[in-house]
Amino acid sequence: MERVFETLSYFDAAVLARWSSAPALFSVALMDEICPPSTVFAAHAAYGGPKEISVYPFNDHEGGEAHHQREQLAWLRGVLRVPARHA
Repeated sequence: MERVFETLSYFDAAVLARWSSAPALFSVALMDEICPPSTVFAAHAAYGGPKEISVYPFNDHEGGEAHHQREQLAWLRGVLRVPARHA
């Protein structure tokens, strides 16, 4: 099992992204020291399908948290073409 995890540690989303085709919403926090923004931008640039990216200039690894969750739901509603509810 240890060897499996060692092998998996070498996968890079930026390398695999070009084969993707589903719509995707990326997010990047510019002060993230765990997932450097350059890797997220590389994966986004290489992504093969329709894509959007949300940039959080002052966030660390927590990204946009609740704000981004609202953005994700709105994005998904658009992808699935679900009409917004009327109050």
